[in-house]
Amino acid sequence: MKYMLLVFGFHDGPPEGAGAEPTVEEFQAYERSLVDAGVRVDGAALTGEDVATTVQVRADGRRLVANGPFAESREFLGGFVLIDVPDLDAAMDWAARCPGARYGRVEVRPLLQL
Repeated sequence: MKYMLLVFGFHDGPPEGAGAEPTVEEFQAYERSLVDAGVRVDGAALTGEDVATTVQVRADGRRLVANGPFAESREFLGGFVLIDVPDLDAAMDWAARCPGARYGRVEVRPLLQL
């Protein structure tokens, strides 16, 4: 089963009790472990919100385009990993290993099979 691991960080630093911000090397090691285990399908870090564009289509069909994220938030989506593992328990295990889980949070979501 495929799961998307969404890696979130915080604009104003980690919440109380969180670990230090992970290094690039820690993320690279995590990536290698996913590949070595044969569970990585895809993944990438995202550019900053300062270069994001938000598109919304109104009921009348009019398109609204804005620079940056749609909503102000304390959190930001920093990247994603798509994995293929047997079940949710395995997906949660990989999410817990992600360096971003110590500093921010990792949301685990199964892909909808249509």
